[in-house]
Amino acid sequence: MRRHPHLYELNAAVWLNRLSLAQGKRTTLSAVPEKELRALAERGIDVLWLMGVWRRSPRSRAIALAVPELRRTFEAALPGWVEADVLGSPYSVYEYVLDPSLGEPEELLEFKKRLNAHGLRLVVDFVSNHLAVDHPWTERFPDRFVLASKGDAERHPGWFFSNGRGDQLAHGRDPNFPPWNDTSQVNFFSPALQEAYEDEMLRITQVADGVRCDMAMLALNRVFRQVWGRFVKDPTPNEEFWSLLLHRAKARRPDFLFLAESYWDLEWELQQAGFDYTYDKVLYDRLRHSSAEDVRGHLRADLEFQSRSARFIENHDEPRAIEAFGRERAIAAAAVAATVPGMRFFHDGQLDGKRMRIPVQLAREPIESPDRATRDFYERLLSFCAAPSMHDGTWRPIAAIPAWEGNAAHRNILAWQWRLAAETKLVIVNLSPVTAQARLRLDLGLAGELELRDALTDIAYPRSAEDVRGGGLYVELGPWKAHLFDVSR
Repeated sequence: MRRHPHLYELNAAVWLNRLSLAQGKRTTLSAVPEKELRALAERGIDVLWLMGVWRRSPRSRAIALAVPELRRTFEAALPGWVEADVLGSPYSVYEYVLDPSLGEPEELLEFKKRLNAHGLRLVVDFVSNHLAVDHPWTERFPDRFVLASKGDAERHPGWFFSNGRGDQLAHGRDPNFPPWNDTSQVNFFSPALQEAYEDEMLRITQVADGVRCDMAMLALNRVFRQVWGRFVKDPTPNEEFWSLLLHRAKARRPDFLFLAESYWDLEWELQQAGFDYTYDKVLYDRLRHSSAEDVRGHLRADLEFQSRSARFIENHDEPRAIEAFGRERAIAAAAVAATVPGMRFFHDGQLDGKRMRIPVQLAREPIESPDRATRDFYERLLSFCAAPSMHDGTWRPIAAIPAWEGNAAHRNILAWQWRLAAETKLVIVNLSPVTAQARLRLDLGLAGELELRDALTDIAYPRSAEDVRGGGLYVELGPWKAHLFDVSR
């Protein structure tokens, strides 16, 4: 796999429903046309995250249909929806086998092999923090879950539920939000749970090339102790759950990829535990809400840490980028997220400028026409990012200085270059709602007359290498605009 790989998230149920409509017949994983896989490879995708492949909980589906708030989100996203459109949450896993709506169990491995033949790797979910409220383990092995006395359960209404044997099991929970009432919280300190999870992970290594680990920071020892310590009698393990699990999985599959959904500034700890990549929600938040100065500060982090960060402006948990940022700011944000070190993370529909976020319980999407300006931008961006220098080259941030005395607009300009042998790429972004000017002192490793050709507009700018090194390259960009320059002699 290339360094700084491109990951593409596809909702498995929605995608297959889309293909079924196009083909006029039910499409399972084994019936996905070869042209669909080839198109992903041609877009420069390295990793396909097929979200929601595992068998979903019948109880989760019933809960989703019974909750008025969820029903309102279904209607907002898919007017005229029917109950057959609701599968239940993919994050309430009933069993780690392919959901029957997607095909027979053996089709997942077959699909992985087909992807691999096109040079792509398959990533699937691992929902570490919880399992479905009706998962078979809740009755057979309640010691694998967080348990409470009946009195404790009564003192914390909504936190616990009773299994068929009368045990009080906790619902999965992020401490900042109400419990997920279709899930059961695992006990990470339980040796029996750790062993069972290791077995599950080893089975996943046989049918996929990696996992995206949901809410991975909740499994860290100190976080789990903080959230559930009063109910858990097991001692805190000497090692982190993730360190043990990743070590065993990578002993079986050294190339197996681990991506952590992570928040609360715990990304470094998860990388130290062995994760290959961790979510960079900080960059997302700064691109959406903050200034170029704050983004520049974030990009001063250690390069090794940055190279193991997953950069995104959209995923199934966030609003659509074009809605959250607005089209122009979304394009500027994408130009940043896709050209800095790390995993470049794209979401199905993002490249077409889709506006409707689909609740994960739904198997069908609304019909939306693509936003042509957004689609054209991403075609050019992905082509630019396919160059060897953008993966195997050296990345270097470039300081912007005032274009003239008293002009502070340079603070709105972000710039960096990638270089590999004779190939040089130059990225310049105005991350602000006003026109900005700056000078960039560049050493492009070239002499004489240069051509800077913008991949976004096809316009070429002749410049002198000596002038660029001396007085600096003068740039002026409109609000939220970018240059993606191929530099040549």
